[in-house]
Amino acid sequence: MVQSMTGYGKAECILGQNRVIVEIRSVNGKNSDINLKTSLIPREKEAETRQLVTKYLQRGSIDLYTTSDSLQESTAKNINKEAFMAYYNQIKEINSMLGEKFDEAGLLCTILKLPDVIENQKKDEKDETWDELRQCIENALIMLCSFRATEGARLAEDVKSRVALITGYVSSVEKYETQRVEAVKQRLASRLEELSCSPDQNRLEQEIIFYLEKLDITEEKVRLRQHCSYFLDCMENEPFPGKKLGFIAQEMGREINTLGSKANHAEIQKIVVMMKDELEKIKEQTLNIL
Repeated sequence: MVQSMTGYGKAECILGQNRVIVEIRSVNGKNSDINLKTSLIPREKEAETRQLVTKYLQRGSIDLYTTSDSLQESTAKNINKEAFMAYYNQIKEINSMLGEKFDEAGLLCTILKLPDVIENQKKDEKDETWDELRQCIENALIMLCSFRATEGARLAEDVKSRVALITGYVSSVEKYETQRVEAVKQRLASRLEELSCSPDQNRLEQEIIFYLEKLDITEEKVRLRQHCSYFLDCMENEPFPGKKLGFIAQEMGREINTLGSKANHAEIQKIVVMMKDELEKIKEQTLNIL
């Protein structure tokens, strides 16, 4: 089943007193380029996280974000009594030296704002909560894969329709081939009349046959149809066909270019241009196929 490399997944979990949201975004890329834009993942777990992401997403340019919100209206805090009394005694001593009377209430508020007086009542729970966070990341990855599958189905339908158009254009070329042969014969005959010469008919037939063989596009049509069939077969049967489809599209382009160089007919040239237009759209789409 075709998957798009573009996707978005989101999951959330409760870690201690916090609600953590994990968001993962991916766009197309040749390899697996993973950016962990979070401080919640312990450094020693980053390699494991990257392996987990690669396992699910294979490749692409991938960004992983986390946000954390406290579930409590206010975080419990402690007053560092030793730091408080140290500040208080120093200020009291300085005030005594200056011989001034200070405002007790104002002093208390000022000391509480000084460094190290207020301590947040929290501990490092990263190791303890890693299993929960890892599961949350995995849930986000599962959602992203589902998103990719949905986008991939739409992508596949679009690409298949364009391949079908190219196959149809190949059939349209065939109705002009007889006209092309007759046009070549008439052009040669007209040229000989202008030169007022009477060539040997056997030799003339040989030259016409030789000339038409050089313009023959049967092989190009056969190979182009085979490439189109192989393209569709890979889409149906390969688990991650993106790169291979790109290579097949290149081969399709070579056959279309050769067909155009041999066309020697205005209507066939128009059809070749339409083939190229559809092929360019196919190439753009395959860049986003996993």
